[in-house]
Amino acid sequence: MTNSLVKWTVRRAVVAMALALLSSVPAQARKLGSLDFQPCTLAPKFDAGAGEALCSHLTVPEDAAHPAGRKIQLAIAWIPARNEAAADPVFMIAGGPGQSARDTYPGIAPAFDETLKKRSVILVDQRGTGASHPLECRDKKGEKTSAEEEQSIEKNREAVRAFTERCRDSLASTADLRFYGTTEAIRDLDAVRVAIGASQIDLVGISYGTRVAQRYAATYPAHTRTVVLDSVAPDEIFLGNDFARNLDDALAMLFKQCRNTPKCAERMGDPQANLNALLAKLKTAPVPVTYRDPMTGETRQEMLTRGHVALIARMFAYVPLLASSLPLTLADAAQGRYEPLMAQSKLISGNLAESMAGGMQLSVICTEDAEGLKDDPAYAGSVLGNELVDILRAQCEVWPHGTRPADFHKPLASNVPALVLEGELDPVTPPRYGEQVVKNLPKGRLLVLRGQGHNVIPIGCMPKLMARFFDTADAKGLDAHCLDQLSYTPPFTDYNGWEP
Repeated sequence: MTNSLVKWTVRRAVVAMALALLSSVPAQARKLGSLDFQPCTLAPKFDAGAGEALCSHLTVPEDAAHPAGRKIQLAIAWIPARNEAAADPVFMIAGGPGQSARDTYPGIAPAFDETLKKRSVILVDQRGTGASHPLECRDKKGEKTSAEEEQSIEKNREAVRAFTERCRDSLASTADLRFYGTTEAIRDLDAVRVAIGASQIDLVGISYGTRVAQRYAATYPAHTRTVVLDSVAPDEIFLGNDFARNLDDALAMLFKQCRNTPKCAERMGDPQANLNALLAKLKTAPVPVTYRDPMTGETRQEMLTRGHVALIARMFAYVPLLASSLPLTLADAAQGRYEPLMAQSKLISGNLAESMAGGMQLSVICTEDAEGLKDDPAYAGSVLGNELVDILRAQCEVWPHGTRPADFHKPLASNVPALVLEGELDPVTPPRYGEQVVKNLPKGRLLVLRGQGHNVIPIGCMPKLMARFFDTADAKGLDAHCLDQLSYTPPFTDYNGWEP
């Protein structure tokens, strides 16, 4: 990690701790509606953003059609408003699919600081994630692994199917994997709404969470007051089909920043050419790399593959601060220095494994997207190629499929007040997705945040704009000129960061 990254990380931690101290700190048990809540701490593993909350559970049937059958518990957290709370709480819905709302909230808690002045925030771990009957896949050593790791573009269909079958069989005794999709999730959200006694709620969906929010608004319009869709995935799309195109488009814009920065262009060369050359080389043969494992500090040797590089390019592109270091890392690789790439890949894959419930992710994709996944010859030469789509289809050949409503992939057409947000450089849900969604929302407004990536509600003045939107339920009336101050993250010119 560079000095600049260390300073940024420390600064963010200090801000997060300060905001946590300013938040309402529940000192004793409280009741909300029919639920009893007890004091709890979110993300207790010494996370700087950890915050005090109140936690409870709601028991629901796994299969709504058979309420007398197996029950599961939904884990719920409540962050009370600092002042007298408005009647409509804000439900934050996490992404993935496979992330826990309660675990991810501390990392973006500053985005809700303004909102908490007047409104409570409710976090429901979606069934199959977090503490809500989690569906976690494990490798042969018994260690938790993410779908992204098993979807490496190097792995063949037989290996992928074998992993998927092991995960399926290990979970089948305690879960019917057909009932852990979006349709069940919105039913759960409404059950929580009823239990806490709210007649209407505000929804904040992030990434895959925007699918949940859109489906809830379409199914329960009378109970949906407003919707914020951060990094939106249109209901019409099938998750996976556009991943290759969207990543290549984002990388092209990011690498343009280096070409337009004289010292970056001079020292790093052409990042796109370096990436293409590296992928071509690794396609011929992986490269042995000796590196220091960032998780354990141990010296290891492993083969660097195209899958490692694709994972880094894809995950770094989500966050402009990380993406700004890609030209430097690729320039190192062009000179035969592969250690940073391998170490970064191991760090990312470890974090993914901890943050994603792989089984739940497969239950969602195999029920809702698998039948629409298709190869596209135009993407054959892209960073991801068509291999990811092929691997997803292979997994869904052996994973149980649930059912979805006939109108599941129809766009949300509603008069609900909606604030639709996109990062200009988002590698997975680009601005054109927001344009597609807002066409069917007469009371909707799209804001594209310049120079930003995926998940933008914490950026700049967005926390204030979001709170104002909840107050007014008027997206089009927002004065969003404060977003004009956002700028692009400069590319690194050496390991000290970018030019001052």
